Amino acid sequence: MTSEWDVRTRLVRADEADEEGAPLNTPLVLSTTFRAHPEGVGFSAVDMGEQSPFFYARWSTPTVRTLERRLADLEGGEDALCFASGMAAITGLLLHLLGPGTHLVISDVCYAGTAEFVRGTLRRYGVDVTPVDTSDLEQVRAALRPNTRLVYLESPCNPVLKLTDIEAVATLAHGVGARVAVDATLATPIGLQPLALGADFVLHSLTKYIGGHGDVLGGVVVGGRAELAALRQDSLIHLGAVLNPFPAWLLLRSLATLPQRMAAHEATAREVAAFLENHPRVHHVLYPGRDSHPQAALARRQLRNTSGMIAFQAEDAPAVARRLAERLKVVHYAVSLGKPHSLVFYLPTDELQRTSFQLSPALLARYRAWAGDGIFRLSIGLEAPADIIRDLDQALAP
Repeated sequence: MTSEWDVRTRLVRADEADEEGAPLNTPLVLSTTFRAHPEGVGFSAVDMGEQSPFFYARWSTPTVRTLERRLADLEGGEDALCFASGMAAITGLLLHLLGPGTHLVISDVCYAGTAEFVRGTLRRYGVDVTPVDTSDLEQVRAALRPNTRLVYLESPCNPVLKLTDIEAVATLAHGVGARVAVDATLATPIGLQPLALGADFVLHSLTKYIGGHGDVLGGVVVGGRAELAALRQDSLIHLGAVLNPFPAWLLLRSLATLPQRMAAHEATAREVAAFLENHPRVHHVLYPGRDSHPQAALARRQLRNTSGMIAFQAEDAPAVARRLAERLKVVHYAVSLGKPHSLVFYLPTDELQRTSFQLSPALLARYRAWAGDGIFRLSIGLEAPADIIRDLDQALAP
């Protein structure tokens, strides 16, 4: 597949065979075992090389490998490694890179599962963890140490849509010999290319926008070929959180429409964010595609698509949450994101704090001053913008 083609063409035409009678869609291969040769791959994972034939499904399968190659191309990486879920990809990478005596710098606001794993499991394993506001480069600089092994970012971060200057953080981290990993799930590869900005790894929950249909779980790490080969042996084969061929096949189906879907998510989110900013019962709307976002300049420089996630506050938020759950007819009151359906969910400040890190009193005071009595996280789907706006308007009414 020529790299000169537009990404929309590459995602549709990738891996098509040229011979007559070849299928246009990638075949689904469900076999768990593949014919072996006495002089081929041994039973140990350490025997597996880049050119090794397919052997056993926990090592790799043709369908999953096709998905990995396509995701690596999409991110501009040398290789990709798929896992059974986004959390499996995150924990697999963290366990691979970090051990007793190493130091991790991580965003003080990130996906709850990541924060809880780092705060609990990694610290029990002897990893020193420093959560910082990664949008503040001076905080990042001050947190780095000689034993810092990894700086872990989310941009935009979940759920408050704070951005990080990835290129600047990568320069700081590489200066002390640390690597940089970026969870870019909310931006997708259509909106953000962390590897091109200096990151060493990019992660996605494939369950979200890349899957796009709310019917599949998956995760991926994209990076350098040698590092991902080691990650495959250490964290995929031995921990066993492998992606099944059928969800991989569904994800391949979804990739073909990812650029068009993200364009639609972004266009509708811009309209809905503008509506919310002018609604009398709504205040402090955060959307990276609006000039009102505190990091709008960074968003314009770093993001090619501002995605479909909106965060906002409302007066008497608990009562508003109840009204939304009871009244909404187009938007669903539910968790997750990146689906055809628009979804909204209320996150009280105490819950955000409980599922994030134990912040310093000064940082917590700043955070509470911003968050007030909680945040509504709105994932814009593929419905008509006017219908979403009309539904939100009637549900927000007193």
